[in-house]
Amino acid sequence: MVLESPNLDDRDFQSLVDEAKRLVQQRCPEWTDHNVSDPGVTLIEAFAQMVDQVIYRLNRVPDRHYLAFLDLLGVRPFPPTAARGTTTFWLSAAQPAPVLVRAETEVATARTDTDEAIVFSTAEDLSIVPCSLAELATWDGVTETSRTAQRAAGEPVECFSDPPRVGDAVLFGLSDAVPSCAVLLRLDCPVGGAGIDPRDPPLVWEAWTGTDWTRCDVDRDHTGGLNRPGDVVLHVPAKHTLSAKARARGGWLRCRVIENSTGRAYRTSPQIRSVQAMTIGGTVDVVNAETVHDEMLGRSDGAPGQRFALGHAPVLPWEHQGLLDVVTESRVQTWTPVHDFAASGPDDRHYRLDRSGGTVEFGPMVRRPDGSTRQFGAIPAKDSRLRLSAYRIGGGRRGNVARGTIRVLKTSVPYVARVENRHPAIGGIDGETMPEVRLRGPLELRAGGRAVTADDFEELARQVAPDAARVRCVPAGPGAADVGNVRLVVVPWVPADEHGRLAYQDISRPPDDLLRRIAEHLEPRRLVGTRLIVGPPDYVGVTVVARVSRAPGAQDATQLRELLLQLLYRYLSPLDGGPEGTGWPFGRSLPAFELAGLLADAPGVAAVEEVLLFPVRLQDGRRGDQPVSRLDLAPHALVHSHLHQVRVQ
Repeated sequence: MVLESPNLDDRDFQSLVDEAKRLVQQRCPEWTDHNVSDPGVTLIEAFAQMVDQVIYRLNRVPDRHYLAFLDLLGVRPFPPTAARGTTTFWLSAAQPAPVLVRAETEVATARTDTDEAIVFSTAEDLSIVPCSLAELATWDGVTETSRTAQRAAGEPVECFSDPPRVGDAVLFGLSDAVPSCAVLLRLDCPVGGAGIDPRDPPLVWEAWTGTDWTRCDVDRDHTGGLNRPGDVVLHVPAKHTLSAKARARGGWLRCRVIENSTGRAYRTSPQIRSVQAMTIGGTVDVVNAETVHDEMLGRSDGAPGQRFALGHAPVLPWEHQGLLDVVTESRVQTWTPVHDFAASGPDDRHYRLDRSGGTVEFGPMVRRPDGSTRQFGAIPAKDSRLRLSAYRIGGGRRGNVARGTIRVLKTSVPYVARVENRHPAIGGIDGETMPEVRLRGPLELRAGGRAVTADDFEELARQVAPDAARVRCVPAGPGAADVGNVRLVVVPWVPADEHGRLAYQDISRPPDDLLRRIAEHLEPRRLVGTRLIVGPPDYVGVTVVARVSRAPGAQDATQLRELLLQLLYRYLSPLDGGPEGTGWPFGRSLPAFELAGLLADAPGVAAVEEVLLFPVRLQDGRRGDQPVSRLDLAPHALVHSHLHQVRVQ
């Protein structure tokens, strides 16, 4: 990568001439003729021309120096990372045989007049396994009772105890395990489970994964809490497995009674007259990247320090990165990638992959002070051919797309009718720019690979997780038991909707892989006696209720309302909000008058009549009864918007 030249001295020819004339006026006031025809001015311009050439050469020198210093420090630009997410493949109808969606099947967002399609590929094979209902059972908290014979006889099955208790469950045994599949349960339920709110039934759907019950995502539930005929579509977790329940073997799902936020519970048990099960889709991980297979790089000339350019650059980090094969007439040798050649001996088949530049490099031969030489890493034999089995390209922040935007199937798959991403794709970042590398270099040198100060923890976390949007190191807590503990809060990249609104369930759950990478990287670098806690920040929910007057001649009330809503959501965003536009500051309180000033400065607003702040419990969206004039935040907390309301008069 070519380094941009820094301007150590940004003066140009004209500024040098002007500065010389100002000095002439101060030190030689009797010289009054400063026209270009004056011989003195001619001399000034001649010297200015020569100094300008010297400055030009001065500004070219740091190009090589910066590159050399960064290499000595081991500081290399971070390549882009690819956004990752999940996509559900929906079948046109339930199939009698498994449907295979192969790895690297391509899906994409819709192409528009202004934006190209963003292409994703599946990260692994997905098998959509057919199933049917084989067993039915109930659980009263103590005993599992089979209801299969009762169902076969056409008798209604009581789902829970009478009256139902928290923990009661009805179990559905599928004919086969259906990991990562979407299962349709077609239930015929009479009206009978009285006492609940059918819009918020106190039920949770779970799947048995061999060791415990794991919650299923419910795509839709038309039964109103098992109180009317309808369909339930469940997304089964990837670890679903066959197991024995109620003396029968099957892939078990269950519907369990829980306590919900409304406090309304079943007074009588619902019933099931009949039930059918079928597989209608499956979900698989997708990545915003393209995989290049078996690329030939060229032939070795047998010299140390060889470099071979890849056909594509930059190269994305990938846990399944292909290895380098060195092909000779007699055999194929597999070489191992290393970060550097410091520990490589002359017989070690090592190579280094420069992801940013897209090159494969072999070890150099270094001359020692005594005149001898040492080879760091082996060199492929002369005329041997080099082949990289696989690598990924693409990525970037553009791949962070919102939920529901991936809906184009680019690779044809039999029996698949449509695709859909039910969650946003996150984790994509652009490659690091050279100004960013220049800032990071001194920080890495100061940290020295050890986490001592809060800045050290943050910088080391960014090194291993550049796909994190924000990282902040704070004390773990005020108690005596928390002394010496460090809390590192991580905010992931999450795409916003058209209003700038971020879904709480997305931003409050950083990917497990992201948190694991940070924890594993910092654990050996922390001080002895320091306990590290890595997780998301605390989010304080707020709903802004505002009333404004429209200025004469401004856009209509609907357009102005949409503009003000976007303004509120973006200003209070944890990612790019706040006064500086870099995300709402950690621990910064939110006063109501600040938002009043924000709305008053918006075009089309004549006056702000009222601004109210309501605290919100984000887990269930329940809003406080009384407004507050100021919302206070803890040092590790961020504000999060929840359904703002703006009225335009």
